[in-house]
Amino acid sequence: MISILRTTSEYPGFVALVRHLDAYLAHIDGDEHAFYAQYNKIAALQNVVVALDGDTPIGCGAFKPFDENTVEVKRMYVLPEWRGKGVAPQILAELEHWAAELGYGRCVLETGLRMPDAVAFYTKNGYARIENFGQYAGVENSVCFAKAV
Repeated sequence: MISILRTTSEYPGFVALVRHLDAYLAHIDGDEHAFYAQYNKIAALQNVVVALDGDTPIGCGAFKPFDENTVEVKRMYVLPEWRGKGVAPQILAELEHWAAELGYGRCVLETGLRMPDAVAFYTKNGYARIENFGQYAGVENSVCFAKAV
């Protein structure tokens, strides 16, 4: 039975999962990893979700304020052995519900074109492609999405 924990970036299970995520992204992004990494620091994230199998962290996600009505979804990751088992949709749904509870009406996010599974996942979960925002404007590998919550 998978449980979902709302926490902060100080939770050790989240920190451990982010290490796996960063190693995976370094492999996928190659020389561009340093560019993306500067925007993915986890210090002081107040809205973190961790999926647990018993006491074992198996997936995570977070959001941070983007503007007064919008949050940016960050650090989505599920351990490889748990992919395709419905963990990521549970994490994303919890993030969206939490954002809505806090009065936000929209989620935005960025992912990479080198991750077609991620692009398909967000599309399947109701996200629509938008123009690349902020630091991702003009970045060829980046693709941005948004969804009303």
